[in-house]
Amino acid sequence: MRINFRAIGAIYRFEMARTFRTILQSIASPVISTTLYFIVFGSAIGKHMSAVNGVSYGAFIVPGLTMLTVLQQSVANASFGIYFPRFVGTIYEVLSAPVSYFEILVGYVGAATTKAMMVGTIILLTSCFFVPLHVDHPFWMIGFLLLTSLSFSLLGFIIGIWADGFVKLQLIPLLIITPLAFLGGAFYSIKMLPPLWQKISMANPVVYLISGFRWSFYERSDVSVQTSLLMISLFLAICILIVARIFKTGYRLKT
Repeated sequence: MRINFRAIGAIYRFEMARTFRTILQSIASPVISTTLYFIVFGSAIGKHMSAVNGVSYGAFIVPGLTMLTVLQQSVANASFGIYFPRFVGTIYEVLSAPVSYFEILVGYVGAATTKAMMVGTIILLTSCFFVPLHVDHPFWMIGFLLLTSLSFSLLGFIIGIWADGFVKLQLIPLLIITPLAFLGGAFYSIKMLPPLWQKISMANPVVYLISGFRWSFYERSDVSVQTSLLMISLFLAICILIVARIFKTGYRLKT
């Protein structure tokens, strides 16, 4: 199959241009919100809390807060990126062009992944001004960040196809993803919980994302890095299968 890189580039550039046109909302807003967490929890409250797994509390929450924002931004960017063309009807112009579903997917999801990684990188750089931060495994850190951004951008793409209104577009991120992220160990170690709640928390997929990402910083994690990679890869595979099914059936794209 011959890939139309020009079409992918056109969709990608259009989505990135939209980001820079709304940079205060797309980039500045999540960075400022996360910076407030660093100020309150890292600098203010963190000074009065004991270390967690040998890491100061302020530094301990940096990977969790970064992952929390990356999850939210990946889903939001990808879901809105595909939903808005459906809402205004311009998606049919794309579908009628000599562009495959794969190329459409790469363009939209690639842009959403890039935006999420940009926000995550800026947050990590900003955190250095508030807490002492070091990364033991920078390549693993980038890998976890990329896999998470890509996986949840695919999830956002699925949500954007599924939603038939702006209410549904916000439903899953607000009621499912954000609570799971907060309960996934962003602000604490799962090992600090009672045994029963530790077992319950293991059913939360976000635990594995945050744990693996935190391991790349301090070699401290609630689950093994191999398990984290397995869970991220499994989630990515499930999202790919769902997207493939959507394209095969034309679900809410052909009507």
